Amino acid sequence: MNHTILQVVSRIMIPFIQVFGIYVIVFGHLSPGGGFAGGTIIGASLIFYRIVYGKERTRQKFSYDFMMGLLCYALILYGILKGYSFLTGGNHSHLPQLPLGIPGNVLSGGYLFPLNVLVGATVTVTIYCLFTLFYEGEL
Repeated sequence: MNHTILQVVSRIMIPFIQVFGIYVIVFGHLSPGGGFAGGTIIGASLIFYRIVYGKERTRQKFSYDFMMGLLCYALILYGILKGYSFLTGGNHSHLPQLPLGIPGNVLSGGYLFPLNVLVGATVTVTIYCLFTLFYEGEL
């Protein structure tokens, strides 16, 4: 089957969907949204790409090793950062912390911004990998 119209439309739409997902992640601590919602949006764009362009072309762009590496690094960094955040903020010790900045600015949440980015990466990879497992009939 020739899906020329679908490929042209997706070539235009997918970057906008991904930019919106990044926007939701970046401004998640200032407005509704965050890492989970933004990661879901970006994961949906990867699923859309997979449906339109097929298995082989998608594997060239998003290999299994790359996705698993991204997932592992995001989870490890999240654990380290959240643990450190808990230790420095939970018991009010005087260890170095990220500056809180000016309220209302993007970099005003201390550890919230990097944590949102790591959650977004984790959710993106998880949603995409779950879709591929169900789509290929392995689950």
